[in-house]
Amino acid sequence: MKKIHLIALGVLSGVLFALGWPLRGFPFILFFAFIPILFVDDYLIKFKNDFNRFSIFFMLYPGFFVFNALTVYWIWNSTISGGIGALFLNSFFMTTAFTLYHISRRQLYGYQKGSFLLLFFWIAFEYFHLDWELSFPWLNLGNGFAMHHKLIQWYEYTGTLGGSFWIVLVNLLVYKLILRYRKYKSFGIGEYVLSGIMLLVIVIPILISLNIYKNYEENIDSLDVVVTQPNLDPYKEQYNLPYRTVIRRITDLTDKKIDKNVDFIVCPESANQQDIFEDRIDYYESNQMLRRYLRKYPETKLIIGASTFRFVNGKDTLSNATRWHSVVKKHYWAFNTAMYFEKNDPVQLYHKSKLTPGVEKMPSWGILKPLEKFAIDLGGTIGTLATDDKRKNFVSRDGTKIATVICYESIYGEFVSRFVKNGAHVIFIITNDGWWGDTPGYKQHFSMAKLRAIENRRSIARSANTGISCFINQRGDVSQPTEYWVRDVIREKINLNSELTFYTENGDYIARISSLITVLFMLLAISMGIINSRKKLKK
Repeated sequence: MKKIHLIALGVLSGVLFALGWPLRGFPFILFFAFIPILFVDDYLIKFKNDFNRFSIFFMLYPGFFVFNALTVYWIWNSTISGGIGALFLNSFFMTTAFTLYHISRRQLYGYQKGSFLLLFFWIAFEYFHLDWELSFPWLNLGNGFAMHHKLIQWYEYTGTLGGSFWIVLVNLLVYKLILRYRKYKSFGIGEYVLSGIMLLVIVIPILISLNIYKNYEENIDSLDVVVTQPNLDPYKEQYNLPYRTVIRRITDLTDKKIDKNVDFIVCPESANQQDIFEDRIDYYESNQMLRRYLRKYPETKLIIGASTFRFVNGKDTLSNATRWHSVVKKHYWAFNTAMYFEKNDPVQLYHKSKLTPGVEKMPSWGILKPLEKFAIDLGGTIGTLATDDKRKNFVSRDGTKIATVICYESIYGEFVSRFVKNGAHVIFIITNDGWWGDTPGYKQHFSMAKLRAIENRRSIARSANTGISCFINQRGDVSQPTEYWVRDVIREKINLNSELTFYTENGDYIARISSLITVLFMLLAISMGIINSRKKLKK
């Protein structure tokens, strides 16, 4: 087989992954997307004397690039250079993960043996990609079923990485079935048994999920919530309009739905664009305007996104996120912040902690530190931001705990579950998805919120600057989704919940087990490589 044919098989896998991806994709295609590159993997092992161990990287990189380009091309809408960089890097990471699997399998197993290792290597890669400086888990495979939430209610036990495990496992079973058929040229008892196992692996989780969905009932313990969608054009309005104009737009919208029974008003990320130093937070007119508005509704609380700053006390607390204030000659931190207002109580703050790579966070590694100057400018405060160390909930006077998740944070399952584990009764998501324009980007982001509702069995109120704003119940059903790029306001009663799911309590345990197994097999492969090298030297 020529190299171009091997590359074409990799590209075919990339196309299959894209055809299975939200929003228009059919997710069951994901159950077959690995098959072409598994053939490439086997072929290179069969003829390993003709290919070095890194050949597979160059064979498969184009395919993973196609997968990324067809699904997250919308990143280009904000910046061409940033979009191209993201696509090339994420494709590189995916290809590297598969290459590590291939090298380990090649060292430890022979032709058509050991492909089960992919199950652990791929889940370990997705888990690693959740928590490092260039994290971009948007294309973790378990997200592929986000638009079909009735089929994945079992995520409350495994999280989305359980979905990834499911998809890879089915791929391996299908591939094994194909190999057996090619070998025996017919369907015998073994093939029928394997087909039955494969169908059961697909169908049983779905049947369990449909049963959970049908029988799940929420306890009636409601909050009355108003969600605003001010629809500020992030390129032309949000960071150019006077902050007074923006605050008035929000309060004018709220006036259409509010009365004295409303418990919460939820406003988008970065909606308050007055630069606020936290040591004098009540000094700023924008906050005073919000306080005055709430006096008309004394039982109503308000959450809004803002850019805030704090001076650093002591050189021992300096980090790569510090900045220098040239006027007062002090270091300070910048935050992407959620602010919580209730009556005359002190303002509660939560600082976004999962930062968007290339926009809010640049690599801190010494050799890459100069990249800070290339941070993508999406308005507001750019460059590396500071974060909170803990998943801190807002707490109302009556004891209700609110998880306020800011934008990019909502694609991280275990991260969000920590708010719930810390006592959150409900989740508010505040975001600004206007940067991507009318592309699949904002729709994909919206669909992932349903996964967080299922994993934690928490109701969600989602306030997106340009849409989609909505309410999501504890089964993942969406109500009152707004139109994109339309000024709007919605109101609904959503239920609180204090019970913890298995996933909330245990997090990504499947991924941690897979990571341990992956490390053990990599160490074993390295050891075998050393032993074989010494044997060759002795000869």
